[in-house]
Amino acid sequence: MPRGKVKFYDAEKGFGFILDDEDGQSVYVHASNLPDGVATLRPGARVEFDMVDGRRGPQVLSLQLMEPAPSVSRARRPKPDDMAVMVEDLIRLLDDASNGLRKGRYPDRGHAQKISTVLRAVADSFEA
Repeated sequence: MPRGKVKFYDAEKGFGFILDDEDGQSVYVHASNLPDGVATLRPGARVEFDMVDGRRGPQVLSLQLMEPAPSVSRARRPKPDDMAVMVEDLIRLLDDASNGLRKGRYPDRGHAQKISTVLRAVADSFEA
């Protein structure tokens, strides 16, 4: 069974291409040939596939995922020590905002932007 990796896949259009490890040729893959429960393929994902010669070149007949593509966002995550500092800063910012809200005041625009920026960064890092 040939092996390769996903070169490109467009879930909206329902097709993509796989690079065959043996000869480097591009093999067409249609959404109907994906395994049950798989809606899309990520570039770089390793696959095993059966192929046939179609009218326009080689096509995937059946496909199995070997391993998912590596997560780029996970690789870019901050180190846990750096993340701890970000969380502590966020706690301080939220604590200041909380004290102001108890006194009936919303944070000023600059402080609110700091809070939202740090909050988004922390959430994105945890979610990765």
